[in-house]
Amino acid sequence: MSFELRDRDLLGRIGRITVKGKTLETPAFMPVVNPLIETILPNRLRKEFGCDILITNSYIIRNHFQDVPDLELHKLLDFDGVVMTDSGAYQILVYGEVEVTQPEIIDWQKKIGSDISVILDIPTGWDVPRETVEYTVEETLKRAEAALPLIEDTPNLWVGPIQGGKHLDLVAKSAKKIGEMPFDVHALGSPTEVMERYMYPVLVDMAMTAKLNAPIERPIHLFGAGHPNIFAMSVAMGYDLFDSAAYALFAKDERYLTNRGTYLFKDLQYLPCGCPICRNRSPEDLRDMPQHERQRLIAEHNLHVTMAEMQTVKQAIYEGSLWDLVETRAKGHAEMTSALKTLSKYSKYLEEGSPGFKGKGIFYYDYHSLAKPEVIRYQRKLVENYRKPANKDTRILLTTPNRKPYSRNQGFKKLKKELKEYSDRVEYCFIAAPYGLIPENLAETYPTSQYQIAEPLDYETIQHTVGNIIEYLEKHPAKTIIAYKDTPLDQELIKQLDGKYPAVLINEIDNDAKEAILKQLTTI
Repeated sequence: MSFELRDRDLLGRIGRITVKGKTLETPAFMPVVNPLIETILPNRLRKEFGCDILITNSYIIRNHFQDVPDLELHKLLDFDGVVMTDSGAYQILVYGEVEVTQPEIIDWQKKIGSDISVILDIPTGWDVPRETVEYTVEETLKRAEAALPLIEDTPNLWVGPIQGGKHLDLVAKSAKKIGEMPFDVHALGSPTEVMERYMYPVLVDMAMTAKLNAPIERPIHLFGAGHPNIFAMSVAMGYDLFDSAAYALFAKDERYLTNRGTYLFKDLQYLPCGCPICRNRSPEDLRDMPQHERQRLIAEHNLHVTMAEMQTVKQAIYEGSLWDLVETRAKGHAEMTSALKTLSKYSKYLEEGSPGFKGKGIFYYDYHSLAKPEVIRYQRKLVENYRKPANKDTRILLTTPNRKPYSRNQGFKKLKKELKEYSDRVEYCFIAAPYGLIPENLAETYPTSQYQIAEPLDYETIQHTVGNIIEYLEKHPAKTIIAYKDTPLDQELIKQLDGKYPAVLINEIDNDAKEAILKQLTTI
């Protein structure tokens, strides 16, 4: 297998998987296709919907087509893209057992020409005792090891599933152990019920635990993830492959997918979509159709919007704005917003996976933006790597001017000129949310010169900024003077410092500020 990394943002990545001479760009969504129930014919998926990969169930195909001589999967489905096959493990989750052994289903997947294949694991499920979860983890690992000689030297890619459910220690153990085996792809099993119950914070913990313990160089699949509102966050956590039958199952109930959530079709007065199904039709047009035709068109809409969202996610990776998209999508549901807060706990890992400057400025909307890699990285590098200019023993903290870069502000330049006799000993730093302190000689660098922040600042952003400032002052002690304005941020800083440093209240960086600062300079 070849998995080539093309671009990245947060833990998300654009990559290319090559298998059997076919190339698939990731992240990618694969619609679930049941050859016995063809809601949308597979031969339409690639040309009309942009699906380069689909997933089908090898166990179901075996039960119905086992006696067909020389059966070839792509011909059966009439699809020339990449085909992934599940092994029947989902049927174990639903029915408790399957009438096939692991060697039989592995041999069947090889025989029919599957491109990406899954071993017969034991899904964890939900609301089961820990003893049962431990069994599913151990049995899946045992089966994975037993499968290795059966899948060796085969042209298709093999998936090593990760189990453990909500028990994060077991998820970590499963990911580490199966990551030590030579599988090509990994997949987090049993998240479907979590998503169906809108337990998105739990999903974040499960997904991040699996991702951080699985081999980073291998693609990773989130089983059952097919609602477009989850893609941005899931890709940000480093997931590359997604599958679901939601596009068709929701249509049977006449549920209409959007990237913000799901509508009941009966409640729609407008079609908030520009896909080929919606742009030239009204809800009344669809209501006038026979039910089966209306449901088929809703399924097509659902798949169009699903595929379009994956393109939106990839564009965000390319631009370096994936976190912005995650924030936007998270506002579509209260539990998604809760999941965003949970994801913020992992900001250190998101920052480590993110590249540097991508040629665009940064927007900060509210305290959720504090988890952006640029904020985390700036403070880390300032505290760990930045050193004040040699021989300068005094630090003046200034309230921020109105425009960036702050060091070019006319009032600041005039203040420096007026205090030039102290230039050999004074370093100037600006008090700026969300970063904390911006030394003068960093004020024209990225990201401190290329960002916009929404005001008024919320409480969390103020506390974060003040915390960053205090952390830096404590780790890099120096004589310090603070020239502050009567703003909530500056006032909170003065309050928390509690008289530790001399401080002067100013209206602007002007001549009055110079006199107040000069008075302090002559006394310290």
